[in-house]
Amino acid sequence: MRFFPAVFIAFASLVYSATAPLTIFKPSVSDLEDGPAVPPSFTFVPGQFIFLNFQIAGYKVADERKIHLSYKVDALDPNGVRLVETFAGTEDTTLADEDKNWKPKVRRQILIPPLAPSGAYKISVQVTDDLNKGASVSQDIPFEVRGRNVPSSETLVVRNFQFYRGEEDRDPLKVAAYKPGDTLWARFDMVGYKFGAGNSIDVDYGISVLAPSGKVLFTQDKAAEEKSSSFYPKPYVPGSMNLSLQSTIRSAQYTIVISVRDHIGNQTAEARGNFTIE
Repeated sequence: MRFFPAVFIAFASLVYSATAPLTIFKPSVSDLEDGPAVPPSFTFVPGQFIFLNFQIAGYKVADERKIHLSYKVDALDPNGVRLVETFAGTEDTTLADEDKNWKPKVRRQILIPPLAPSGAYKISVQVTDDLNKGASVSQDIPFEVRGRNVPSSETLVVRNFQFYRGEEDRDPLKVAAYKPGDTLWARFDMVGYKFGAGNSIDVDYGISVLAPSGKVLFTQDKAAEEKSSSFYPKPYVPGSMNLSLQSTIRSAQYTIVISVRDHIGNQTAEARGNFTIE
């Protein structure tokens, strides 16, 4: 009778030993917490959360019915830049008799940065079985993002300076023409600034309005500024302005000058756009 415990232990070890390779089981991404997996054609947008789910199978169980798994998750943009800090976790537990087919489940939500560009992204998962001589497995889960692509620059520049009829308009005016008393709206993007510690940026811009003769009719040295830091480096900084046109302004072509300053990179840039008063 005293041999029975030894037989039982051997049997338990046989039951709980991994019968298959370490596997990342049923990985999926969803746009809803605990929601169904999105189809391959699904497109996420900047500022949206992605909900990752996967299970782990094929792990080794020690004689004491213990398991010890470690895993890490990285979300990467099309250039391999991490969207958020690496998420690392462990599964260290003791299994009960009824847990022999149990598969640990990992859930993780990831925020797509608000200014993330369009492209093919991926979530990279790596799992290590610490009780099985460090056996490891990895898998990439792809997903698509539809964002706004602003071409990069090695030096500070202003891109996409365009006029609009209203604040919420998506399409710029083909002809930047206004009437006295209208409100002029314009938007633009700033790129090529330098980053400080923690991907910090320090950019501001001023606005001037020039008459046809070149005379300065209005100026605001610091119309707005962007002083911030973020884990994911901002690929561009959007800017905007509006101008209430006097009812007495005469018909002519005028010029708006955007003057941008990058205080970390000690750079300046300028952009000009013309509009007409009819």
